[in-house]
Amino acid sequence: MTEQGVRWTAEQVLALAPDDASRKAGARLGGAGPWSQTGGSASGAVWGLCKGSGSKPYRTVVDLSGPAYKCSCPSRKFPCKHALGLLLLWAGEGLDTSAGAPADSSAGAPDWADEWLAERAAKAARPAADRSGRAGTADAEGARKRAERRAARIGAGVIELEQRLADLVRGGLAGQERAGYAAWEETAARMVDAQAPGLAARVRELGTIPSCGTGWPARMLEEAALLHLLDRAWLGVSALPEPLAATVRSRLGLQPRTDGEAVRDRWLVLAQYDTASPDGRLTTRRIWLRGLASGRPALVLDFGPPGRPPGLALPVGLVLEAEARFRPGSAGLRADLGERFAPAAPCRTAPTGVSTGEALQAYGTALREDPWLESWPVVLGPVVPIPGGQQGGRQGEQQGTAAWQLADAEGTSALPVPLTGGGSRPATGLWQLAALSGGGPLTVFGECGHHGFTPLTAWQPDSSEPVVLG
Repeated sequence: MTEQGVRWTAEQVLALAPDDASRKAGARLGGAGPWSQTGGSASGAVWGLCKGSGSKPYRTVVDLSGPAYKCSCPSRKFPCKHALGLLLLWAGEGLDTSAGAPADSSAGAPDWADEWLAERAAKAARPAADRSGRAGTADAEGARKRAERRAARIGAGVIELEQRLADLVRGGLAGQERAGYAAWEETAARMVDAQAPGLAARVRELGTIPSCGTGWPARMLEEAALLHLLDRAWLGVSALPEPLAATVRSRLGLQPRTDGEAVRDRWLVLAQYDTASPDGRLTTRRIWLRGLASGRPALVLDFGPPGRPPGLALPVGLVLEAEARFRPGSAGLRADLGERFAPAAPCRTAPTGVSTGEALQAYGTALREDPWLESWPVVLGPVVPIPGGQQGGRQGEQQGTAAWQLADAEGTSALPVPLTGGGSRPATGLWQLAALSGGGPLTVFGECGHHGFTPLTAWQPDSSEPVVLG
């Protein structure tokens, strides 16, 4: 297949692993030894039989356009170690394609693989109207009344939250360290009852701030002010311009009223990382994309319950030709991936970067559309990482946590790179960045916000190979 000519790297394959154990187990299956009847199709699928502990080998097939996986093993991990091993075998040695087969067929595949691939193809070709089920015939009047009832409940919850914030400011912040988290959790539960999950999440974050170390009063006041702004925006949402009103609704956790813009492009995967909710009940996977033709950034989110990683995984450095449907609001960042038109393939060039000043300007522009935006995706380059902590001792260590910078190659301006807080990466990722640089310029992708710049991926000069930081 054409994708056999532009195979993934082993690092990109292993980035799909749901955990370290799967990564190690998959690496052990990356050779030809346990595999038989392997093959691939020009449409972007690979398959094979992997010898296991039982009498029958495991049937494994991977659709590279997803990627998506199917294996007869009992593992509940996606991808399982057999899928990872098959992909590593393909990445390292390649697999024979079906000679003469059309690019859109899976001819030559065994029946069990062909059946699964055909089901996926049929599902992708099904019109959107068919997948919507009864949505097209829903009772419009009933939906309007339900929306009105929910809006009323949210309004009551917002008024209650405003009273809670007023009590906080009137009583002062000094006692919050001793007050504990329980009262804020109770307030968050009230917001859930009001059907405003976005408010509940922000309240929970507010309640954790007093335990976050030095400087917490300023951070708590800042977060309370943003929460107050969101409350007031909801109470006056009918008078807001529609783009800002859509942002307010999305920040409260309401579904968009209309479908967003659909953009077909070749999307470069810039970064992928997971975060856990404060209570550990939800894992959120953030995948940053950039349209190679449009230059538009996109944020794709996926979620996983406790004990299971999110299902969607896109290795950094791959390019996928697909349709992205952007959701209204949220500064036009949030998108859902739709139809894909070709299997993903590695990008042969590094993205073009901007200066630190242009990065700040981009974030400032986005704040006009979404005042609650934590950060904006930016590719910086060329920039030079400047490590902190140049003064020795414990004082130097503390200063070093705020002294890292990414400076323009000319040395005229720089962005701070904090080691802790604001969602920044661990120190190991920053030292990795400094080692890649060696004092020279790099191209760096990350999130630019009010906490500074959080580097996520780097490219060395004259190299298209991305290095994931952290």
